[in-house]
Amino acid sequence: MRTRPGICARKRRYANEAEAVAAALKAAITLRPYRCAICRQYHLTSRTKGMRSLPREGGA
Repeated sequence: MRTRPGICARKRRYANEAEAVAAALKAAITLRPYRCAICRQYHLTSRTKGMRSLPREGGA
């Protein structure tokens, strides 16, 4: 999936994957982080087909 410039401009940006994962885990819906090819930062998406799952909080 490629992010279009207009979509990138509207999405919140996270400086690193750890910040994006933390935000995704706090959300009420299932979200996954991905690195944007346009801004080179991380965004969140609700499209999860074929994406790796997030580590559980309190993890192991």
